[in-house]
Amino acid sequence: MTGRYVRAYRERTIEVHVLLIILVSMLLLPGMTAPAEELRREQAVQRLSHASAQARREATVRLGEVGIMADVPALLKVLRDSDEDTRQHAEQAIWRIWARSGNQKVDALYQTGIDQMNAGDLQQAIVTFTRIIELKPDFAEGWNKRATLYFVVGDLHKSLADCDEVMKRNPYHFGALSGYALIYTRLEYYDRALDYSRRALEVNPNLDGVRQNIDLLEGLVAQRRKQMI
Repeated sequence: MTGRYVRAYRERTIEVHVLLIILVSMLLLPGMTAPAEELRREQAVQRLSHASAQARREATVRLGEVGIMADVPALLKVLRDSDEDTRQHAEQAIWRIWARSGNQKVDALYQTGIDQMNAGDLQQAIVTFTRIIELKPDFAEGWNKRATLYFVVGDLHKSLADCDEVMKRNPYHFGALSGYALIYTRLEYYDRALDYSRRALEVNPNLDGVRQNIDLLEGLVAQRRKQMI
């Protein structure tokens, strides 16, 4: 393949990997994980460091049900747990916590927006998440979902602006960091895309798609540098 087609193939592969992360975040809604022992929230946080992997898994599931934003730093540490299932449950718990605004009306609108995204009604979903942002501007996931929608409809600069708002409110948001990488890849700023991919992986080392993207982006960066010689 020519250099142009190789570049296009790599960019498309990167987009597929990151869109899979977005899809996972949409699917991890309340009530979608296995029931855990009904620990109090504080007990669940303490059990994240338990010697038993089963106990740690139960703790992450419970925090997915009742955890709050203050619990996310502890769950981020569990993303490096020695047990793979525990790491997966921790990531699911983080997404579920991020999806809760603490406001019943906003949470209902959030579910409506997700349903609209799943149905392909992207413009109406943008309206819904804009309303969420108006009602609760400190809810980072409202901005994140609208950033995703702006990317899908091709409004990359609005998507970037919304990613900025996500990171102001949630500096650990590995989904938004992956989103930056996707946007900058589309804009052909491969150095920036590579930087954000590495930052996403630093927060969540289990993002296999992002890890593969780094290899692809390194190739695109090397190709760009050769062209500049």
